[in-house]
Amino acid sequence: MTIFDHMINAAIFASGEGTNAENLITYFKNDTRIKIKLVITNKDTAGVIKRAEDHKKTVQIISKEALTNYTDKIIEFLKGEKIDLIILAGFLLKIPEKLVKAFPDKIVNIHPSLLPNYGGKGMYGIKVHEAVIANKDKESGITIHFVNEEYDKGRIILQAKCAIDTNDTAEDLAKKVHTLEYEYFPKAIEKLL
Repeated sequence: MTIFDHMINAAIFASGEGTNAENLITYFKNDTRIKIKLVITNKDTAGVIKRAEDHKKTVQIISKEALTNYTDKIIEFLKGEKIDLIILAGFLLKIPEKLVKAFPDKIVNIHPSLLPNYGGKGMYGIKVHEAVIANKDKESGITIHFVNEEYDKGRIILQAKCAIDTNDTAEDLAKKVHTLEYEYFPKAIEKLL
């Protein structure tokens, strides 16, 4: 599945605490195939900012309005920074179609369920786990996939599963899924290198 033949520059887009972003930065710190060059967030209060700065990463804050109204400028900026791959690590805004088209099969997302189950608009974070628990599913997991024009519909790169115990809460499931994310997100990115 290798899609690159040179050292690649990646940008991580994150909206929250940035634990997955930091895990990727640490994992690929000395890798000669990939450089995490930028971290982009839509919130100036996001925990990911401090995590990125602690690792001496450049941080850009791009508001929802900018993402929607100045997509061309953002594409220009990313191309100017020679970004080859965009990794969505808990980025909660929909990626504009223009940006998806500018980076075909070069935008990767992680989703906290086994897609196609529990995907789509409004399905993120704890909401996914609550739905899985309410449905009394026996297993859940993560899906790492390419981003296309539709929410959570892009080609799947990797899925990993975990069992759900009968007394698990949404929070218990979130912890299990998080463990999978830490282990498999870097592996999925490696598959592309």
